[in-house]
Amino acid sequence: MQPIEITEMPLEIKEYLHTINAIKFPRQGYSSDVAIIESDQGVFALKRTKGKLFCSWLEREVTVLNCLAKQTTLPVPTVKKFVEQQNQNNHWALLECVEGETLRTALSTETNKGKRQEMLFHFGAILSQIHATPCPKELQYEQKWLDHMLDQAEYNFKNYKVDGNQPLLEKIKRTQPDDYQQTLIHGDFTIDNVLVSNGVITGVIDWGSGTYGDPRYDVSLAIRPKPNAFENNIDKEIFFEGYGSKIIDDNIYNYFVNGLYEFF
Repeated sequence: MQPIEITEMPLEIKEYLHTINAIKFPRQGYSSDVAIIESDQGVFALKRTKGKLFCSWLEREVTVLNCLAKQTTLPVPTVKKFVEQQNQNNHWALLECVEGETLRTALSTETNKGKRQEMLFHFGAILSQIHATPCPKELQYEQKWLDHMLDQAEYNFKNYKVDGNQPLLEKIKRTQPDDYQQTLIHGDFTIDNVLVSNGVITGVIDWGSGTYGDPRYDVSLAIRPKPNAFENNIDKEIFFEGYGSKIIDDNIYNYFVNGLYEFF
C-alpha cells in the first residue's frame, strides 16, 4: 500500500474537506490505502482501493456502513463521501474519524492488569451487541452464509493467492459444522478493527464483510492469539464473560480459523 497524495484525491473530496491542515498515515491494511486527515471541516479517515477486487470490497463496506448508520445504534463511522473513479479503477471513501486507537495498540501498551481485562471484557460485549442487533434486510441473502463462503473460498483459491490448499478446501466442504442461527456479523472481528479511548470502546471499523451470517465465525476470529492478546486462556475466559456465553468449541474454532479463513 502507498501513502495518499493530496493531488490524487478526487475533486469532490477535496471540495468537501476545504483546507487540509494535516495528513498522517496509520498502520495500513493490505486491501486499501488509509489516511487520517485534519481539515477545516473536522477529522476524517480516507480510504482508497485499487483494482476490481478491492474496489468491490470498499463499495460493499460503504453499503454496510450506510445501512448500519441508518438502522442501528452500533458505534460505526458514518460515510461522508464515496467516489468511484471508473477510468482509473479506484474507489475512495471519506469516513468519520472515530476517536481512539486500535484495541491491539491499547492492549500492547496497557500495563494495568485490571484495565487490560476490562478492555477484553468490553471486546466480547460489543460483539454480543452486534450479534443481537437485527440485521438490515439489505444485508441479507437467500443463500446460507456458509454455502456462499465456501463458494467464495473456491473462487479465491482458483483466482488469487491464498494460504489454503486443495486438500484443505475439500476438507472444509466435507466437514461443515451443524447449522447455527444466523445473525448480523462483522465478518472480520479482530483487535485491529475495534477502537478504544481510555479503555472504552468508541467504534468498530472495517465492515466490508458485514452481513447476515454465522456468529461463530466472528467469535473464532476474535480470539485468535496475537502478541499481547489471547495468548492464554484467561483472556479468552474474560472475552466470553463479556460476550455472555461460549458459543464455540475447539472443533468450531479450528474449522473457521484454520480452515475457512485460510482462503480469505
